[in-house]
Amino acid sequence: MTLEPSVSVSASPIVEVQNVSKWFGPLMALNGISLDINPGITGLVGPNGAGKTTLLRLLTGQSKPSIGGIRICENNAWSAKAKSHVGFCPYGDAAWDEMPGRKAVRVSAGLHGFKGDEARHRTETVLDIVGMADRAHRPIRTYSKGMRQRIKLGQALIHDPDLLVLDEPLNGIDPVGRDELNELFIRLAQDGKAVLISSHILNEMDQLADHIIFVCRGKLLASGSLETIRDLLDDYPLKVRVSCETPRRVASLLMELDSVKSVRIETSDDLFLEVQNPNRFYGEFAEFVLSKNVDIRGLKATDTSAEPIFDYLMERSSKPG
Repeated sequence: MTLEPSVSVSASPIVEVQNVSKWFGPLMALNGISLDINPGITGLVGPNGAGKTTLLRLLTGQSKPSIGGIRICENNAWSAKAKSHVGFCPYGDAAWDEMPGRKAVRVSAGLHGFKGDEARHRTETVLDIVGMADRAHRPIRTYSKGMRQRIKLGQALIHDPDLLVLDEPLNGIDPVGRDELNELFIRLAQDGKAVLISSHILNEMDQLADHIIFVCRGKLLASGSLETIRDLLDDYPLKVRVSCETPRRVASLLMELDSVKSVRIETSDDLFLEVQNPNRFYGEFAEFVLSKNVDIRGLKATDTSAEPIFDYLMERSSKPG
């Protein structure tokens, strides 16, 4: 088995979600979501409890929508045909700790119906792809978090799926391991696969995803390229900490910038700013530092986590017009 770039016989997206809602008793977990997923890396981003896990379960055929439909490679997501196009890497670890990584991947090959030489060949191929060929003889209990994640990726890739669904794959991984996994995701996308990565951390997707899907409280808030999402956030009120030697002088000068809404002197070295239109602010700030000859020791946004951004998008989406 080799992972060749996929050649599509149709212009249809790999995934089509059409007006999908999902209830659990009186609880509506998803509310009227429609979206497409194409080859490349798509980030599914939202705070905890947003509905990401429910959507992943629907996409991988583990659950059926209450209303609406999902098609994977033009097949109903609940069908065996659709599931043959999907590889799923779940969030939790449920491996046999004493089992070698190679055997764990071989078991997955058997579950997909591969036997004998074909199963062995596929196992060695995916172990090489995920960078575990030289460590696959060791028991899983000896693996780091990142190595366990690679074995799970190997299991998800064993049948060469068109769609790879990854639930929080970078959670708990050290920075070096994250960079290595990101490089692997990029290679898989370049091979023509649709790689869907779920995360509650917006910054994780900034340098990785071609397309972002924002969900919160069961609703699709935004979907599009990074440029599209940045346009939506142009007027997001960002809080920024500025460290400098002369905070009073710098504060008075910063208030002259159109993008600065307020300035507060917090300590003898720090200012806290609330800025409107972050992209414009960073451009203005660079010019400000050069033209005013001020000594700036640090600049850091303080509220870039997903939750406040989603709260802002929720508030924005609820406004008429």
